[in-house]
Amino acid sequence: MGKIRRLATIATSVVAGVAMTAGPAAAASVDLPEGMTASYLVVDQETGTTFGADEHKQYRSASLVKLFIALDYLESHGPDHEIPADDLALLEPMLRSSNDDAASTLWVRDGWDEIVKRMVAKIGLTDTAPPASRGKWGYTAISAADIAKTYQYIQHEANPKYRDFIMSNLAQSTKCGSDGFDQSFGIPSAVPGQKAVKQGWSGYGAAPAPGEECTETDANVLRVLRSPEVKAATAVASSGDGTTDAQDIDLTSRAMHTSGTVSDKIVVVLTLEPTTLSWKDSADRITKLTRDVYLQSAL
Repeated sequence: MGKIRRLATIATSVVAGVAMTAGPAAAASVDLPEGMTASYLVVDQETGTTFGADEHKQYRSASLVKLFIALDYLESHGPDHEIPADDLALLEPMLRSSNDDAASTLWVRDGWDEIVKRMVAKIGLTDTAPPASRGKWGYTAISAADIAKTYQYIQHEANPKYRDFIMSNLAQSTKCGSDGFDQSFGIPSAVPGQKAVKQGWSGYGAAPAPGEECTETDANVLRVLRSPEVKAATAVASSGDGTTDAQDIDLTSRAMHTSGTVSDKIVVVLTLEPTTLSWKDSADRITKLTRDVYLQSAL
């Protein structure tokens, strides 16, 4: 893949208000392929140690903002709320198969950019900010540190019902996204063990290139949401992919992110790739990087 450059790791981090110092792995480094920008953070929730690099650098969220959308829905309704079938039909494919229409529907219904503002205040995020254009939820600014902190909040501070709902759905992450892209890159392909993952991507178009289509045929993955509310929401809100915006974060490079939990570890890897790089090459590169980061974090 051309020249290799080296990204040094950082020694300390603060996630979810708990100071965590890196162990011996902090002296290591991970090689990056030419043209890739990457930030990552691995948090060992048993020991409190971290391993990461540039974890406060801001990226566009792509579908990682769906963690905020789901958590905000649960927080706003309260633990005694029985999620109706119509809302489950939005939340489940959004979390498991990264369904964009479901995200747009909940985004519009629950307050657009106010969702992000509430989550920033609730979780105490420092690098996360709403998109400049409120309809483009995928242009929310995030960082590896804030996504790791979000997972810690979900697992240890949020109501257990919210934790169980979100993490159980992420544990059922499907091979294919609802848009036909193969979302098994990064953590699902790189790391062994019990996993719950949320993936994100932006800049690769509305559908996979010929020959790169994902072949899974699960009806829940391929479900088309057709309600009047969905149609109205998707007319005014979207991931923002393919459009420009006046925002400080990079909206031009192709973005591919992998995040989630692996046993007792939180793993977040955020990347930007050249616009000339294919989906498959990007997926291969982030998968190798995720494997390298995970292995180095264990040293």
